[in-house]
Amino acid sequence: MKFSWRDEDTAFFWIEDKKSQLGLWEGKEVDTSYHPSLRHVAFRVSYEVLKNLVKWLNSIGIAPVPFSKDRTAAPFIRPWSGHGSVYFQDPDGNSLELMCTVEVPEKLKNSHAKLSIDEWEESINDVVE
Repeated sequence: MKFSWRDEDTAFFWIEDKKSQLGLWEGKEVDTSYHPSLRHVAFRVSYEVLKNLVKWLNSIGIAPVPFSKDRTAAPFIRPWSGHGSVYFQDPDGNSLELMCTVEVPEKLKNSHAKLSIDEWEESINDVVE
């Protein structure tokens, strides 16, 4: 990311030049108990990348973490929102999400299930056939 500006305890970087920034502050707030609404950032990846993320993260020594009360850290698709995700934490304990968008057939748009990649692909195939 391109540096934008800084002062004594704050630094800003351009995510997309002149359109969006990431701001980083130094302060005691870092000691606040974790909650995803406080320390969560998502980055876009392709669907093909998402499918292989757990293997790749493990290969570089990063352990994916389950989302919410899930028992597995495997990638999953949320048909109702049109995206899939994998979660992990950075060294400071921030929640990071790698996510992709997916084209959701009309028949599946009201599904609030979290589908594994295999379940998603099976559902898509069932709709297409």
